[in-house]
Amino acid sequence: MAQKSDKYTYRVAWSEEGGEYVGLCAEFPSLSWLAHSPDAALKGIRKLVKNVVADMIHNEESVPAYNYYRFLLNR
Repeated sequence: MAQKSDKYTYRVAWSEEGGEYVGLCAEFPSLSWLAHSPDAALKGIRKLVKNVVADMIHNEESVPAYNYYRFLLNR
């Protein structure tokens, strides 16, 4: 069974400012992960989101729902 964080929309882009790849999650726009490769950036942001979701659930906070259309609007 897929974890909740696996259903979110992720993307990786080159950050000219940071000089590295940045991993992003549409449902968590305040989170990002910098890495030297696209694969590492994706792995890093997915792990970060997984940990944030687990923390939110533990603290009985509302967890953002998956929303593909949010990704389309943020492009």
